[in-house]
Amino acid sequence: MTADLVVFGEDWGAHPSSTQHLVRRLAADRKVVWINSIGMRRPRMDGRDLRRALGKAGAMISGRRNDARPERVAATSMTLAASPVPNNLSVHSVAAIPAPASRAAFALNRTLLGRQVRRLMHDRDIVRPVLWTSLPTALPAVGEFGERAVVYYCGDDFGALAGVDHGPVLEMEERLVARADLVLAASEVLARRFPARKTRLVPHGADIALFSTPAPRAPELPAGVPIAGFYGALADWIDVDLIAAVARSLPRWRFVFVGPVATDVTLLATLDNVTMLGARPHASLPGFAQHWDVSLIPFRDCPQIHAANPLKLREYLAAGAPIASTPFPALRPYRDLVQIGAGEVEFRAAILAAAADKAGAEARRGRVAAESWDGRAAEVSAALDAL
Repeated sequence: MTADLVVFGEDWGAHPSSTQHLVRRLAADRKVVWINSIGMRRPRMDGRDLRRALGKAGAMISGRRNDARPERVAATSMTLAASPVPNNLSVHSVAAIPAPASRAAFALNRTLLGRQVRRLMHDRDIVRPVLWTSLPTALPAVGEFGERAVVYYCGDDFGALAGVDHGPVLEMEERLVARADLVLAASEVLARRFPARKTRLVPHGADIALFSTPAPRAPELPAGVPIAGFYGALADWIDVDLIAAVARSLPRWRFVFVGPVATDVTLLATLDNVTMLGARPHASLPGFAQHWDVSLIPFRDCPQIHAANPLKLREYLAAGAPIASTPFPALRPYRDLVQIGAGEVEFRAAILAAAADKAGAEARRGRVAAESWDGRAAEVSAALDAL
């Protein structure tokens, strides 16, 4: 039986996450209530958190699905917003206390979330859904609205993720896994943390059609120079020091970065051959990745990346351009298609070696041709229906 879904995820449209790729496709034949992020740390009294809180409050007060409207999110982050929200999926911001360490907040959230989600289910005529959560902080909602099964989708190592109250969130994750009927893990490293009897490995996919179909060159790309490009968030797991050192050593190259900035990039901002374009809609990314000379994955060596299965790896492969990357475990099945280097000298050599590879585009596209999000979603749908 195909069951409807109540999904606790990040804010819809905030970035093209694996949860959103999967749930967008699962919504083709089931109703979905999507609940925007339940915070994983106590908010700070700074401008960023205040703006986020005000935005969520506005969404709750207005009763509109404004979190899912493309024109509201495309200007602020790399988004899925260029494609419409599926008809069967509704997006909601709900009231909850963002304090994972507080027992009082946990008890209050159980009441708040249960009451609000039951009302949303009633409005959509949903009975006994599957509760899907990609966030351990949705634990208070478990058991509160007659769900037929609980699914935990783990796409990150929350013990290493920046901006998370690690201890309380990991404790909630342990309790959530104990209550889950099915755990979906995005990488082998993550899957090994959970009971094998209830855990299924679901590696990330890619929008193969989008990235492999020829796209016009993005007008923002410079002409007449070799380009090493990256898209995605410039965050704490990006090795800014490495990029700056390599860019200084390759003055003829232009290093282009597409995506929001969420870490200190002072070193890059001072370099004449580094261009930071800011965020662009997800659908526009092939116009960059198909036309620069080398795609970059300059990750730091850190626990978060050890557990990661980055979406951009398969998207880069589907786009066809050569890839230069620092080493991390999820590269293992694709090592023969990626130039890998750790440290300034090796990473510089990886970029130059990748640029010299003019004949491997079809091999790269062919390796991921069967790894589409449509295929991944079909696997997940069958697992949900078997619960």
